[in-house]
Amino acid sequence: MLDFLAAAIDPDIKHHLSVITFLPLVGALFLAFINRKRERELKATAFFFSLITFIASLPVLFDFNVGAGYDKRLMETAEWIPAFGIQYKMGVDGISLFLVMLTTFLAPIIMLSSSTTVHSKVKEYFIAMLVLETGLIGSFCALDLFLFYVFFELMLIPMYLLIGVWGSDESARRAAAIKFFVYTLVGSLLMFLAVLYIAGVAKTFDMERLPEACAQLPMTAQYLCFGAFMLSFAIKTPLFPFHTWLPHAHTEAPTGGSVALAGMMLKLGTYGMIRFAIPFFPVVAYDMAPLIMTLSVIGIIYGSMMCLAQDDLKRLIAYSSVAHMGFIVLGLFSFNFMATQGALLQNINHGLSTGLLFLCVGMLYERRHTRIFAEFGGIAKVMPKFAVLFMIATLASIGLPGTNGFVGEFLILMGTFGGVPDGQWTWTLNSTMALLAATGVVLGAVYMLWAYQRVFFGEITVKENLGLRDVNRTELAFSVPVVVMIFFIGLNPNFLLARSEPAVQATLQRTLAAVAEHRAAQAAAK
Repeated sequence: MLDFLAAAIDPDIKHHLSVITFLPLVGALFLAFINRKRERELKATAFFFSLITFIASLPVLFDFNVGAGYDKRLMETAEWIPAFGIQYKMGVDGISLFLVMLTTFLAPIIMLSSSTTVHSKVKEYFIAMLVLETGLIGSFCALDLFLFYVFFELMLIPMYLLIGVWGSDESARRAAAIKFFVYTLVGSLLMFLAVLYIAGVAKTFDMERLPEACAQLPMTAQYLCFGAFMLSFAIKTPLFPFHTWLPHAHTEAPTGGSVALAGMMLKLGTYGMIRFAIPFFPVVAYDMAPLIMTLSVIGIIYGSMMCLAQDDLKRLIAYSSVAHMGFIVLGLFSFNFMATQGALLQNINHGLSTGLLFLCVGMLYERRHTRIFAEFGGIAKVMPKFAVLFMIATLASIGLPGTNGFVGEFLILMGTFGGVPDGQWTWTLNSTMALLAATGVVLGAVYMLWAYQRVFFGEITVKENLGLRDVNRTELAFSVPVVVMIFFIGLNPNFLLARSEPAVQATLQRTLAAVAEHRAAQAAAK
């Protein structure tokens, strides 16, 4: 075991990404052999394996020197099912790097927070969490489309169980779990059909060779395959109008499940767009971008307005995710370098700030067993440390300068306003999208600060709130690291931007070159 852990933190080992990916699964196997009555050992083991996974992932970050180029790092390739052109191929680049790091960073935080909130079926809960972590890391590292799909589907079962078994209300949590399962399964099955089609034509599942093969497909087939991929990722993101499963899932999921969902799992949707949908079908993605940008802006405004109508704090934060993810999709489909960089950065920012908000809601729920605004008021008087913690998360969520949320939103709006370099879209379209999206920033400040006021300010009118205890050492232990990252990224965003820049530049250059080539071919045909 010690040799295995030593190998996990060695950046020069041949299978470093595999070690990171499957360490949580090894932890799940360990948990399977621990007596379910020994809850303390179960929780400690789950936390240990998630923490070791994070430590093992640090060399991946340090391997990315600024300006080192686009090439994927720590590549691993082995034959898996050669008869069908399927490989075990793993690697990371600037696009996937920080999503892997976000996953490994949040996992031990989730395990530690869950140790104080999960009291039933403890063994099964932590096994599900560790399996979910393996699925997420594998999805971000996979460079074979079949392998990606295996990891992508692996996450469906543990998240379904987390919502359906450990959710708050028995009948509502089952309905939310079923809705999540059906939505995700329908989207992923359509994507799987498209995967089989393009792999059958290309005779390979290698993601680095598929863009060239997809370019040879008839345009009708490209539109259909893009639609299948995009639908799956739009559901996972979620993009309006495919978002209706998310508020129910967030509201009913346990605190750890909500943090995993918002902080890690939703990122697969936007990652899939920039990793698959856009590079595989650049011409279609470019043509469909105005529609997708429109849906993104609608999602931003709609999600913000729905937040204003909520009387449940957790449900408000759930709807805020619809608005925040709309910003990210808007940036990706602007095909502007600045906006795309902002979208990737905002992916990470949302995972941190919204994750911290859900952690705070979980702390409050553990004390009062309610999330209704009318049950609170004046909480800052009895929980001053908690009030500061929640305020930091609130300010990060609304994008206050100095916090991580500001840089991402600023880059997305500025890049979208600037438009595409070749000018094929009108300046009016881009400026309109940016201006409408900016209203979401204003609305975000309104609903978040209004929610904060209703919970923390005023007089204490509910006697149960008089004896509330402030945050304890365990709660500070899993909250403070997130706070540190919020300010670190807010004050030093170039740490992330410089490492993602080569991959973003290369992806955009290939996409716009493919579009220009297609336009030239159309003009020559006339």
